[in-house]
Amino acid sequence: MKLIKNKLTISIILTGALLSGCTSTSYNSPVGAKTQQGAFLGAIAGAVIAGATARKGDRSRKMLQGALMGGVAGGAIGYNMDKQAAQMAQALGTNVDNSPNAQANMASDIIVSKRDNFVQLTFRDNMMFDTNSAYPTPAASSKIAQVGAVLRQYPQTVVQVVGHTDNRGSYAYNKTLSQNRAANVANTIRNSGISNSVSSAGCSFSKSIVPNTSAVNMGMNRRVEIYLYPNQQLVSNQCR
Repeated sequence: MKLIKNKLTISIILTGALLSGCTSTSYNSPVGAKTQQGAFLGAIAGAVIAGATARKGDRSRKMLQGALMGGVAGGAIGYNMDKQAAQMAQALGTNVDNSPNAQANMASDIIVSKRDNFVQLTFRDNMMFDTNSAYPTPAASSKIAQVGAVLRQYPQTVVQVVGHTDNRGSYAYNKTLSQNRAANVANTIRNSGISNSVSSAGCSFSKSIVPNTSAVNMGMNRRVEIYLYPNQQLVSNQCR
């Protein structure tokens, strides 16, 4: 009997995920793949919650309803974040790069990546700030304004700006510099006419991409990252 119940639960979840995922986009597109992942996870959560709260005789029907509703919600979030990544890349004149080593790619000053829980925008230091300055250059401010232009379409997106430095100088000095740079980028985004929640943090040189063993590597580590989350619950400490 337990095996039959488990098979029924699995069938309900798969049905919810497949039906809800089909309403959003094609299975064969990159966006569709992410949407299906979100739909599946949403269906699991919806089925579990509905099953736990339903009466015994009505549990199967409630679980199917929960799986469908959760799948739709999960699929919509996946599609929404994929769409934001694509729009950000287009606005910033680059492509979406979801490879594991995307941040270490020196071929571009701006990198856009879609991760499981957020969209990540990486701006290299050499195109953002003058030496020892915490204020974005006019060219950088123009790029940051493009981020705000896209965000106006997604007022629910939670924005987190994080600054990073190389290891020249003291940790305390670089902590202040990274905080100030992140704060100034965050203020530029806030002032671009958006209503999104925007926060900032500085990591000093605590989270290097590569060892600070050469001028090239140090240039890779000096960066500002902008994280776009679908909700506040997914925001994490990116300095850890």
